[in-house]
Amino acid sequence: MQFPKLFRLRQTFPRPLVTDVIGEVDRQLTKLELSAKVKPGETVAITAGSRGIANIKEIIKAIVDHLKEIGAKPFIVPAMGSHGGGTADGQVGVLASYGITPEYCGCEIRASMETIVVCQAKEGFPVHFDKHASQADHVIVCGRVKAHTDFTGEIQSGLMKMMLIGLGKHNGAKVYHKAIMDNSFTQIVQSVAREVLSQCNILCGLAIIENGYDETGHIIGVPADEIEQREPELLRLANSLLPKLPFEEADVLIVDEIGKNISGAGMDTNIVGRKFNDHAATGDETPRVKRIVLRGLTEETHGNASGIGMCEFCLTRMVDQMDRNITNINSITSGHVTAAMIPIHYDTDREILENALQTIGLRPPHEARIMWIPHTLAIDEVVCSEAYLDEVTSRSELEVLFQPREMPLDSAGMLPAVTKWLP
Repeated sequence: MQFPKLFRLRQTFPRPLVTDVIGEVDRQLTKLELSAKVKPGETVAITAGSRGIANIKEIIKAIVDHLKEIGAKPFIVPAMGSHGGGTADGQVGVLASYGITPEYCGCEIRASMETIVVCQAKEGFPVHFDKHASQADHVIVCGRVKAHTDFTGEIQSGLMKMMLIGLGKHNGAKVYHKAIMDNSFTQIVQSVAREVLSQCNILCGLAIIENGYDETGHIIGVPADEIEQREPELLRLANSLLPKLPFEEADVLIVDEIGKNISGAGMDTNIVGRKFNDHAATGDETPRVKRIVLRGLTEETHGNASGIGMCEFCLTRMVDQMDRNITNINSITSGHVTAAMIPIHYDTDREILENALQTIGLRPPHEARIMWIPHTLAIDEVVCSEAYLDEVTSRSELEVLFQPREMPLDSAGMLPAVTKWLP
């Protein structure tokens, strides 16, 4: 089979940037005047989630340091639902992979899958809350605000969701995802978060918003009584910075890695056009990608391959990398069971391409529209097939880094990591 030639391009995105992350955390918390609410010696639980957020260890440590300065006794709680295999040790391991350790942060990590039941939500299910966080005098909710991979609405992934799925642990995540199947995501988020805000000593939120280069774009402190009101505007700001792939149509999208540190869905469905249907864009959703090819898992995902079911083809090595128990727990808890399904897989990239390109319609393989990325947090540089070259020259936000050349398959039929394929 004759494969298309490939070239590399660079995209330009808006780029607000926090250059002094530690200083900005301190400034934001200082504005909230926490010392007026936190007495010396009181304990403060700080949430730390399972996403791969830029500068997250520095942000968490800066919160710890600020609290120590006002005489508080901070500690960290893993806030990540069923991730880490749904075990306390597994969740501590996830944090350690991000550099969030007691030694670095200078405080304890108190990890447990135990929860207390705060109350019954108005919809008739129990509201769960992390046991250790419930024993603290105060709780700071720290998390990234961004578009959710499954749900729409004014509130998506952010501080309020952290109060449900993160601080609800596995017990809460199981209940809430079931409730979302019978109600809207917005309704359940608001219902549970309001109970948590009113009964669980939430001190404030610290919202992180990233730019299109996976960098810290904004850090914003939010008083507890303003979190629900402010979350929609924070989401709008995050959405204004959401990057996109350079083209709205593709026959094949190759993704080197997926993982929970990249996205809750393994790969960001807002980027690949699979938010509402695992295998096709719907409505006016873009990009419209016929076939997704996955090549591996990130080390930080610890074998959680949730999201593998959204591709049509993958490497057999990726299936071998899966921890099926961890993947199944996460996918069943979230209710997204198809995310764990195994696609067609082959031993080599050549075999995948030879078969995938037979399924794209009448377009000849050598004219196929292919995009190739490391993962969905890194799309500022994209390797593309020659079919896109004419369009690139008419768009000022796109820059060609090198001209088309043969697809870099080695003698074993394997591609390199896309980041390592350079002129």
